[in-house]
Amino acid sequence: MPISVDCFFLSPHQQGTLQSRIRQVVAEGILAGRLRPGERMPSSRKLAEHLGVSRITVTMAYADLVADDYLSARGRSGYFVSDDAPQPQDFPARAAPQADTVDWARALGHRPGSAAGDGTGGGLADMAGGALGMGKPRNWRDYRYPFVYGQADPTLFDHANWRGCTLLALGQKDFHSLTDDQFEEDDPGLVEYIARHTLPRRGILARPDEILVTLGAQNALWLAAQLLLNQRRTAAIEEPGYPGLRQILNQTRCRVLPLPVGEQGLTPEALPEALDVLFCTPSHHCPTGATMPLPRREALLALATERGFLIVEDDYEFEIAGLRPPLPALKSLDRDGRVIHVGSFSKSLFPGLRLGFLVGAAPFIREARALRATILRHPPGLVQRAAAYFLSLGHYDAQLRRMGRAFQTRRQVMLEAVRAEGLEVAGEVGAGGSSLWMRAPEGVDSAALALALRADSVLIEPGLPFYSATDAPRGFYRIAYSSISSERIPEGIARIGARIRAMQHSASG
Repeated sequence: MPISVDCFFLSPHQQGTLQSRIRQVVAEGILAGRLRPGERMPSSRKLAEHLGVSRITVTMAYADLVADDYLSARGRSGYFVSDDAPQPQDFPARAAPQADTVDWARALGHRPGSAAGDGTGGGLADMAGGALGMGKPRNWRDYRYPFVYGQADPTLFDHANWRGCTLLALGQKDFHSLTDDQFEEDDPGLVEYIARHTLPRRGILARPDEILVTLGAQNALWLAAQLLLNQRRTAAIEEPGYPGLRQILNQTRCRVLPLPVGEQGLTPEALPEALDVLFCTPSHHCPTGATMPLPRREALLALATERGFLIVEDDYEFEIAGLRPPLPALKSLDRDGRVIHVGSFSKSLFPGLRLGFLVGAAPFIREARALRATILRHPPGLVQRAAAYFLSLGHYDAQLRRMGRAFQTRRQVMLEAVRAEGLEVAGEVGAGGSSLWMRAPEGVDSAALALALRADSVLIEPGLPFYSATDAPRGFYRIAYSSISSERIPEGIARIGARIRAMQHSASG
């Protein structure tokens, strides 16, 4: 008797084509031991009827499984689980532990989750989308008005050319870049593009030995912090600033000094005397959008030379800031190698790409390369080579232009809607980017506002995680327009305004 068709079903959460999903279901059944060698599979016709797919789809999935020796075809008798199919591992049964007796609070040498609070005592779970976190639940796409930051818009992404570049990278010509362990090396085509195209746009000239490819800006910041800081050193960060950086610095156990950011970024004169490393976003501050003017940049570099501290420059949102000509990067003005430059393609392509880079003096990059090798060798060769093709063939620049036009339109629509609702913009308005930094009226807690707005299918990001102080202001919030169409922005902003007025009325009543 053939195996019953009732043993097979396609989950709505499975990814891929129908053919690949059917193959996955059969292969998983064999690997789990539910389908055993010699057992007869349902006919392609019956399985197709049961799954609601075409018979040719099942036939092709079966043929694919035959090619990989999961199934065998026996003429008119049909398909059978192959005698040579991979077998499930036979592990000896053991009793489940009765209780976890380990004192993990004492056993853990580092507790990054507990140290990653948002000023309210919460940790990474909160940051990932809880009521007091960054305001981005995993199902954010189910919300009609997702003003969440940093997510890709499928209507703006060049799917066809990215798929084509990935297929190029999978070709026989690039087989070695896909399959070989490159040890500590990066894709030469990607490094060349960064050196010849990306960095010169920022006024930076760098040799290949001064460039390291990373798993996004977060990984680049981690490498820099691990190399430059320890328990005896002091780092200065922006306040408000990028929450992920605080989490990284907490792991180094260095002394962290938050410095207030004004309309023109950090004030060099406010820097403390005892300082080893300054982390900053001079070109487009996170989250306010403030831009540090050229005289202040030059004063900051002069002070770094005088006092002997280093600067880690996160070139945050440079590629998509774009409303006015960019100022030179700090690294381009650096004359004695004190600036380490961090860049990323994750925001301008898509965040899941996790591809960024570090630029610094050759001795620093050499040590960063060695540190990276201890944990991941190098970013995946396929990802690097596909990105190198996408960049060098001009698709990246075309996408940046398309995103720039769309973001400019959305920003204008959002500003008009914000003015119509009487909402207050607290950050820079003319710097471009993909978000606005907002201030709620006195007495309105942005975390409570964000939680209430979820009932209206609206997502915003409370401002509290951007601050390190326990007494930080609770009225700031961020609204982004990278993942929402222009048509939906006015209604979403109207719902924010209505909810704020309802909270004010409730407080006064």
